[in-house]
Amino acid sequence: MGNGNAGKTIAIIPARGGSKGIPRKNIRLLAGKPLIGHTIEAALRSEYTSRVIVSTEDQEIADVAGDYGVEVVRRPEELAKDDTSTVDVVLQVIRELREQGHEYDTIILLQPTSPMRTTQDVDGALELFLNNECESVISVSESKHPPYWAFKVDGNYLKPLFDQKYSEMRRQDLPKTYFPNGAIYIVKTKKFEECASFCLPQTIPYIMPAETSVDIDTKADLMFAETLLKKKSGRF
Repeated sequence: MGNGNAGKTIAIIPARGGSKGIPRKNIRLLAGKPLIGHTIEAALRSEYTSRVIVSTEDQEIADVAGDYGVEVVRRPEELAKDDTSTVDVVLQVIRELREQGHEYDTIILLQPTSPMRTTQDVDGALELFLNNECESVISVSESKHPPYWAFKVDGNYLKPLFDQKYSEMRRQDLPKTYFPNGAIYIVKTKKFEECASFCLPQTIPYIMPAETSVDIDTKADLMFAETLLKKKSGRF
């Protein structure tokens, strides 16, 4: 048994105007189109999404979303700060649409900072969610460096974060570990409103390779993604 059919699935793309690392990041050009455009296109081409919404407080981002033919839910300024929780942003979208008489069974959150995520990833993650007994699906990538080798600074000295024995073990002898890559989060709307979280006790991973897990946080990330996209299109 799984989660059944997709029902009405809403794709939510959160995109505020401010960004510390890269000014106006969400509309910076990447391979000839605004960064957010890559995510909008992946959502629009999905077999399962009933509606695609961009959440923003920024007029320029709203205009770009409009150019792609998707709707915008305006978020208040208090939900556009550096410390704003994505959970609160998604809840605001769901509640506003409900006030307009629209209900959705499933939420898929697609962050615009993951431009390498494809429609195949979107549909693959949704199919994983629908065909399995789970509460949510989160996209992950294998950890490049085993966290078992991590240290913290205690006073002036390095102290292993885990038992010392792990830092002496070979990589191949350690369990594989994964981290959320930020590309895809899927959950039933009712469960999300109950728990205010995407990460639930029965969360299934949608595993993505490193090359499609690029998260745009710095100018170096943007340059790396540009190179990957040029290679993909044969222009490199």
